[in-house]
Amino acid sequence: QVQLVESGGGLVQAGGSLRLSCAASGNSFSIYAMGWYRQAPGKQRELVATITSGGSTNYADSVKGRFTISRDNAKNTVSLQMNSLKPEDTAVYYCHLITTRGGNSWGQGTQVTVSS
Repeated sequence: QVQLVESGGGLVQAGGSLRLSCAASGNSFSIYAMGWYRQAPGKQRELVATITSGGSTNYADSVKGRFTISRDNAKNTVSLQMNSLKPEDTAVYYCHLITTRGGNSWGQGTQVTVSS
């Protein structure tokens, strides 16, 4: 079982920036990909960005050019730099991990609130 711990959420004004971080821990696992999803009130959880162990990235169209995902393979961490934040980015952000064996893990979520 892999545990994920997120940090970095908070309240920011529109146009501001936040950085989310997620650290993975556990016994004997290898990471295939890590990423971030978000869920706004009354909406389904949606992909924000993912990054593979090889560094390939994928972004939702709504965040392209504003958000940047990065990863430290040695520390088993993933970060999401969020710039030019908009009120519609308000959501609970979840860290996600896929192991090379196909296992899935989710973080507990961190709230991001963007005020207009």
